[in-house]
Amino acid sequence: MSTSLSPALAAHLPTGLLVGGHWGAATGGRTFEVCDPATEEVLFDVADASPEDARRALGAAHDAAAAWRAVAPRERGEVLRAAYERIVARADDVAALITAECGKPYSEARAEVLYGADFLRWYAEEAVRFPGLVRTAPAGANRQLVHRRPVGPSLLITPWNFPIAMATRKIGPALAAGCTVVVKPAAQTPLTTMLVAEVLRAELEDRGLPAGVVNVVPTSRPADATSPLLTDPRLRKLSFTGSTAVGRTLLAQASGQVLSASMELGGNAPFVVMADADLDAAVEGAMVAKLRNTGQSCVAANRFLVHDSLARPFARRLAERFEALRLGPGAEPGVDLGPLIDAAAVDKVDAFVGDAVARGAQVLTGGERPDGPGSFYRPTVLAGVGPDARVAREEVFGPVAPVIAFTDDDEAIALANDTELGLAAYAYTTSLARAMRLADELEAGMIGINRGMVSDASAPFGGMKQSGLGREGGEAGIEEYLETVYVAL
Repeated sequence: MSTSLSPALAAHLPTGLLVGGHWGAATGGRTFEVCDPATEEVLFDVADASPEDARRALGAAHDAAAAWRAVAPRERGEVLRAAYERIVARADDVAALITAECGKPYSEARAEVLYGADFLRWYAEEAVRFPGLVRTAPAGANRQLVHRRPVGPSLLITPWNFPIAMATRKIGPALAAGCTVVVKPAAQTPLTTMLVAEVLRAELEDRGLPAGVVNVVPTSRPADATSPLLTDPRLRKLSFTGSTAVGRTLLAQASGQVLSASMELGGNAPFVVMADADLDAAVEGAMVAKLRNTGQSCVAANRFLVHDSLARPFARRLAERFEALRLGPGAEPGVDLGPLIDAAAVDKVDAFVGDAVARGAQVLTGGERPDGPGSFYRPTVLAGVGPDARVAREEVFGPVAPVIAFTDDDEAIALANDTELGLAAYAYTTSLARAMRLADELEAGMIGINRGMVSDASAPFGGMKQSGLGREGGEAGIEEYLETVYVAL
């Protein structure tokens, strides 16, 4: 067990299944290991849910659905607000847990705690603000009443890279809308999500509210746990964050029950530096857009498209900044960059770099794994990358910055949009006209202009093209968990 966790947290951290308000073992007592990617040390053995366990969790969510829907919106909001306050009060412990299972530096993990908790605060406030409508029909013969109701029991499948934020971004709006949930966290980082669930479970219990509102089924066999639920008529909603390939599979499975589906899928974000950009600001923004969580973010800048007059100095300055970073375990003071999530992630990133070099790219810094334990990869800048390299065509999910030169605005926009994905995009320019053109023409659901970060609990998060369906966060996030009902009076 990691020594970076406080004894109190380690002693009381749930490691079982949460079904119907109770933590327990998986069927047959099966477990799987959760490891620290920086040290390869086993943190905990966690219950490994079976298909039977998943069905029990859905049954608990189904049984609690009517009672939770009947809870006053104000009280649902107060549950979320109290959970927000409990998590913020324990921010240090929660951050240490994120660092232990995910690997990111402690300061970054603590920022994620506050960001993730903010979704609970935001949806505590949105719980009482459902839109509705009453009006006389145009023909004058009747009145039209339009109101909203919860879609029903929801399956929430979360990724490993932001273990608190990805959970609260789904649980918050679902509970605010009056839906009960089954959460399937990623096997690499289930512990933080389980801690959030325990906070909510305790709050619900303290208030005498229904058990089974929040259920959690960690598993090392995700398809075994989720596939039975997607064909179960008791389930009415699927929300998934992860790769586009897995999203396609889940959508196909969900089609049998015609489930409401929200998909936040892969990204291939362009970072466009126009000829008139402030170079210092662009480099600073690139550091944020590329290296948050060691590049393991769906909105991470993936391709650096730089005007050919700035491409060399931009690449050189970025390489200098990358070289100055300290790589190491996230729990160590002064560490700037943590490990990748596992050895397979390192192999994938290294293959991307090898492919780019084989196609003529130059490694300005990095391009290798350091010696020693842990799944580390040195932050890498590649110059002279061609648009056909894998690193320019596929989501890297690692600390690699390929720099690609362009000659004019039209080419920059064409290169930026030359992908099947459209989650996020970034652009640097000092021209208002250019900024507005980029905002209009970049094919992405989120665009940062002279800004390297776009995430905010109060803003809609999601993409276009094959980067997903629907939105999370902001006013739009709760819409995903509501049905629209029209009544003719």
